[in-house]
Amino acid sequence: MTTGDFLASAPRLSSLGTPLMVLDEAALAANTAVFAEWCAARGVELAPHGKTTMSPTLWQRQLDAGATAITVANYPQLRVAVAAGVPSVHVANAIADPAGIAWLGAALDADPGLEVTVWADAVRTVDLLDAGLTGRGPTVLVELGGAGGRTGARDVEAAAAVARAVAASDRLRLGGVAGYEGAFAHDDSAESLARVDGYLHSIVDLHRRLEELYPPDGRIVVSAGGSAYFDRVARVLGAVQDDRTVVVVRSGAYIIHDDGFYGTVTPSGRGAGPGLRSAMHVWARVISRPEAGLALLDAGRRDVSFDDGLPTPQAAASDLGAPRRPLGGIVTAVNDQHAYLALDPGDPLAVGDVVRLGLSHPCTAIDKWRVIPVVDDSEQEDPVIVDLLATYF
Repeated sequence: MTTGDFLASAPRLSSLGTPLMVLDEAALAANTAVFAEWCAARGVELAPHGKTTMSPTLWQRQLDAGATAITVANYPQLRVAVAAGVPSVHVANAIADPAGIAWLGAALDADPGLEVTVWADAVRTVDLLDAGLTGRGPTVLVELGGAGGRTGARDVEAAAAVARAVAASDRLRLGGVAGYEGAFAHDDSAESLARVDGYLHSIVDLHRRLEELYPPDGRIVVSAGGSAYFDRVARVLGAVQDDRTVVVVRSGAYIIHDDGFYGTVTPSGRGAGPGLRSAMHVWARVISRPEAGLALLDAGRRDVSFDDGLPTPQAAASDLGAPRRPLGGIVTAVNDQHAYLALDPGDPLAVGDVVRLGLSHPCTAIDKWRVIPVVDDSEQEDPVIVDLLATYF
């Protein structure tokens, strides 16, 4: 049976087995629309990080909603984006691999309409790009980091040296500055938000420092914005916007959102909007009740994210598609194929029942699945499957 034939039969959740990740079409549509509206209202562009889903289908949906590019993290992801026909790709990283540089040059030469932006945080990176390219080169953004951060030049002077090297190249175009504020905070405390703001102000300072090096024509990009502090990015970096300078946020998790980390730390979790809701859940089946107060589920590290919070039990049912009841308890650990669910010793959860789990951190949840059913509305008891989403991790 083909995918088309399967979907034409209007299959329901109850026709599948566990463990099973599902995405909620209603939540995907709402998250896409509300985030696009949020960006438009603040005059910032959106280049969502495609690594969250590695789904060209969802990328196209984001582009159709107004995104100006798709962001990726490395050379393999760049190849997927180009193969999918994404016209403008933002690589939020340096490409220093000779094979990757050679491939990039060939791709740019083969398609005059393709736009690729990469980052550099060292003169050596610029030298490698120059040496490995034979034709048209990419736009380069100078990446600013900070002490204790991830990549990025550690101060404005070092970043300015990188910018001078890019500006001196005949193949590269100096296109602006970029960075990642999420490396400096992991919660919404006042101290964390102050660190984020301080880092963003340093990006503004670097941009001002480089204005005399920018080419005389074409737009200049100032970019930051993971999925946790994009409101701070729009507010602080918005000060640089003018006729040729644009602010680009790269939030990617918003389209999926979650019931964990992002559910609390994003602007929506902090009461600052936009309103997002989790579009992903995993259904797991009880396969053992070996002790009072303990259930073993058939979903583990191969199926659910666990790097930024363990799954949270939300509901239980006798089977997929059956009536649900709220479920308490806590997942205390996951093995490769098992989850340990601690619950009230008197809870009637039985072997064969199913549990809906809320997840944290979509980037490390979606990547465990190559085909994900999309249901029309996951809050219905037995929702219709409206699509089968392919991922390319």
